[in-house]
Amino acid sequence: MYKALKPGDTIGIIGGGQLGKMMAQSAKKMGFIVGILDPNQNCPAAQVSDWIICAEYADKEALREFARKVTVLTFEFENIDAAALREMEDLSAIPQGSEVISITQDRIKEKRFLESIGVSVAAFELVETTDQLTAALEKIGYPCVLKTTRFGYDGKGQVVLKSEADKEWAAALIAENSCILEAWVPFSKELSVMIVRNQRGEATIFPVSENIHVNNILHESIVPARISPIVSEKALEAAQQIADALQLVGTLGIEFFLTKDDNIFINELAPRPHNSGHYTIEAVSLSQFDAHIRAVAGLPMPKPRLLSAVVMVNILGQQMEDSLALREKKAEWSFHYYGKEGNYPNRKIGHITILTNDVEETLKEIEDTGIWSKS
Repeated sequence: MYKALKPGDTIGIIGGGQLGKMMAQSAKKMGFIVGILDPNQNCPAAQVSDWIICAEYADKEALREFARKVTVLTFEFENIDAAALREMEDLSAIPQGSEVISITQDRIKEKRFLESIGVSVAAFELVETTDQLTAALEKIGYPCVLKTTRFGYDGKGQVVLKSEADKEWAAALIAENSCILEAWVPFSKELSVMIVRNQRGEATIFPVSENIHVNNILHESIVPARISPIVSEKALEAAQQIADALQLVGTLGIEFFLTKDDNIFINELAPRPHNSGHYTIEAVSLSQFDAHIRAVAGLPMPKPRLLSAVVMVNILGQQMEDSLALREKKAEWSFHYYGKEGNYPNRKIGHITILTNDVEETLKEIEDTGIWSKS
């Protein structure tokens, strides 16, 4: 059991992207000093923090220096060397631990863990050679999805196989990576739940989000999700079951597939705040970032209250200029910009939160801007 932090203690965040930035803003609001470790001196999180160690994530000496300078260490993404994180546990408190990273950064480990605790996942097979791919396809059949076991996000590192003709693309992925072949889930909706848990086992569970993706990148999140109360209860119960089995400390984003017959399958886990939880900043009595800092600081976890129905829409690099012009017309919308260097196509550079009394009308309002329908 970690002693609760007090104002003036230092929270160190590995990773300086937008998630680290919003974590840092929450930590500063609570009176903590914030340090960042990131390769980019002017990363988004460094812009709102007290100090930064500018180094690569694999730099073990920099990681050790970082750990010695902070009271508690946390992270904004899962692709950290779990072994390096374990070594740092002797130098600083790491409430989340390294085991959750070890499980969630490897899709095979993650799926096996989920199977072991009895939650539903799509059928899957480890694939490291073309012969294994052939054998796995015989078991799973078409359509299916081949994904790298590590480092994939926003549709990167995966291939959808609809027929034998797609095996050539699959072979190219296997040649460079260890992979997992997953059965295609014929989903009607994609959902997610954010759960944040402290060392005492107290959990803050946020409402189910309905997520709409375009080109494998999250486009919109809608809360409350347009699902039945029974499905919502299933998803929240699964989130609690997974968090307890992991002995989670900190935040876990859980992505689900919902089928037409109201069954849910776990797609992926993310041991950190999640894009689909950004709506919580304006629409909930505390944000996912406030909850995360409370958890790693050893503070009690409150029950969240949804203050309004809400739609969150992402801003990608190619939508930056149009979104800036939109601010003149949409005074009620909350615009967030992350401070990234370079507005590259399909790069998340901000988001907009829209509190609403009519979700369908708001979705149409977003569509009518024309910004998100452009290629």
